[in-house]
Amino acid sequence: MFRTMRRSRQALTPQEMAAVLERRTNGVLACLGDEGYPYAVPLSFVFFNGKIYFHSAKVGHKVEAITKYPKVSFAVIDEDRVLSEKFTTCFRSVIAFGKARIVEGNEYRQALAALVEKYAADQPEEAKRNEINQCAQAVIIGIEIEHMTGKQAVEYVNDGTE
Repeated sequence: MFRTMRRSRQALTPQEMAAVLERRTNGVLACLGDEGYPYAVPLSFVFFNGKIYFHSAKVGHKVEAITKYPKVSFAVIDEDRVLSEKFTTCFRSVIAFGKARIVEGNEYRQALAALVEKYAADQPEEAKRNEINQCAQAVIIGIEIEHMTGKQAVEYVNDGTE
């Protein structure tokens, strides 16, 4: 069902892909939008329990698109350093494919807590707890990952640099 990566020797391992998703703070969600047009939107996320979670307003283009057609992809760029003398870039990126859904109950609370911890780890515990307990304006959307690929520049493969 999913394509294999053409340049497989540049592929990231599952552990390397997870590390990229854990360290980065933003990615681009792509879904099927209005009138069949692709809709891609940058957003903050957390990789937690093998899933990608993000928050959203309860209404709007993103939620409507996901509700209507839950198949999505999510791209994260870990690095993109220009090597002008070689007319290329040194890059590392991950693309996840899966189905998105609004999460509820305990999963909602756990995902929200993971988001709060990722983006506000330096805040007092009481403030973080209050944010989690009082958040009522947003929904949390989770992506169940069905397939994921990661790729790095051939320069990393050739010289063994991480």
